[in-house]
Amino acid sequence: MVAQEVMILHHKEQGSCCPNPSSPQWDPTQDLHCITTTFQHLQTSGWYWGTISASEAREALLMKPEGTFLLRDSSHPQYMLALSVKTRCGPTSVRIEYKRGCFWLDSISPNLPHLQAFPDVLSLVQHYAVSDQTPQDLASIQLPKKPDPAQHAAKETGVPLKLVRPLHRPEGLPSLQHLARLTINKYTNCPDQLPLPNSLLRFLQNYPFYI
Repeated sequence: MVAQEVMILHHKEQGSCCPNPSSPQWDPTQDLHCITTTFQHLQTSGWYWGTISASEAREALLMKPEGTFLLRDSSHPQYMLALSVKTRCGPTSVRIEYKRGCFWLDSISPNLPHLQAFPDVLSLVQHYAVSDQTPQDLASIQLPKKPDPAQHAAKETGVPLKLVRPLHRPEGLPSLQHLARLTINKYTNCPDQLPLPNSLLRFLQNYPFYI
């Protein structure tokens, strides 16, 4: 795996372009289906914290190990969700953009025209999760930090974003059934072919992720 470096920079542009702007005419009902399905998965995950503020997310993550993260509602009216994560320089947050069935991290990248987009937020988080990767395999995503006032050159500085483990809500700790589902999903790409009763197969299909 080749590590990639991306600068995550918050900005104030009005709106944003979907990574696939040339796609056919979009049916708005598809937005409803996509967003509804995403929030159903988030509610099941146990690490979606809902309407907490950025300061509350910071407090929850402050004493946690680097790489601990949670999802919450964004306080910005133009965004639905934000990813809050504990970095080596402390907790920070990155907004998640959405357009036409695409979710991606809010950023300006000097190396890539767009960050990779995903059909749901769980797939996005799972893509950047690093719990099973060695340090040599980690995709390095850079988050901004305040520049040193003594520096006269306006150079980009940052800290690497690592998603290692989700922080579950106190009331959202996973059940043994859900933990078993995560393990099964982690080690098979075809859970529907397992010799299991239909009820268990539906249970696996209702949350096709391992994080």
